Amino acid sequence: MTDYDAATYGDRIAEVYDDWYVERPDPSAMVAALAELAGAGPVLELGVGTGRVALPLATQGLAVHGIDASAAMVAKLRAKPSGDAIPVTMGDFAEVGVAGRFSLIFVVFNTFFALLSQADQVRCFRNAADHLTDEGVFVVEAFVPDLSRFQRGHSLSVESVRADLVLLNAAEHDPLQQRIVSQHLVISDDSIRLYPVQMRYAWPAELDLMARQAGLRLRERWADWDRQPFGPSSTRHVSIYGRSGARSQEQDRAVGI
Repeated sequence: MTDYDAATYGDRIAEVYDDWYVERPDPSAMVAALAELAGAGPVLELGVGTGRVALPLATQGLAVHGIDASAAMVAKLRAKPSGDAIPVTMGDFAEVGVAGRFSLIFVVFNTFFALLSQADQVRCFRNAADHLTDEGVFVVEAFVPDLSRFQRGHSLSVESVRADLVLLNAAEHDPLQQRIVSQHLVISDDSIRLYPVQMRYAWPAELDLMARQAGLRLRERWADWDRQPFGPSSTRHVSIYGRSGARSQEQDRAVGI
């Protein structure tokens, strides 16, 4: 897939993004957990998009900032009530190119995997760490890779079937680079539209190592935003990283707390 950059996904999908994902689970548990982790704030979202999380988080009384590469996605944010009140830096979120320090920096909905190389993912961890307050946390929500869904390096899945359209996902997997190149296909009565997606997945243990290289440590890991325990059968994770000097969940267990 050529001519794909940090803005491609958002620019192509912005018009339909909120409509497609309106059926996702209610984000209230996510917003409540993030607000608790943020404390007094301020907060920075990497890949703020159309504001599905930033806007309700701002209603909790927090100063919320965002970074995004897609002007089309940010335009959708700006068109929403109070959307113009969220400061947004345009650019590659791996740079964390904002001034100041934050009590919470977060990236959700697998968006961390939009950074297409291990080097960029490591750089993001380091830059996030540089922008955290002493007690601040960096939160990553993502899927746990499931390579069984690929047959001979490919997969085709049905995401939605409605009266007026069918939504499919076709993907190609490169296990050496941990890269997935895919297309969302929307088939309707009068058209077939393609929405490209590229990602570089990382295993939870690999993310933990990136954090260590950035001077952070895993504090907690949940299976979901309801804080269910993370285990071998978990398909997603919410990983919370803080500075090395802060007590981690593992350290608490080690001393019997």
